[in-house]
Amino acid sequence: MANIRDLKKDINYVLGDIIEAVYILEESNNSTGSKEGSEIIDKAIATFDDLIAKVNQKDVENRKAHLKAVRQELEKEATDLVKKLNKLG
Repeated sequence: MANIRDLKKDINYVLGDIIEAVYILEESNNSTGSKEGSEIIDKAIATFDDLIAKVNQKDVENRKAHLKAVRQELEKEATDLVKKLNKLG
């Protein structure tokens, strides 16, 4: 079960770091509370909620394949959010 715990930590750290990067970028550009930054943060929070719910699903046929798909979705969503973050800066 350490794999599940590590996946949950990865989801938390990756999306948390993206949110933190938005705050740092906005503060350095004196654009605190920008619309684009808020959209990235909202998307990161929604992604977090969605991925944690998927990790906690118990009624899946192949648990290992399901968790692998969740990890791949995390990588895809994080990459998309980082691209949006780079455009913000």
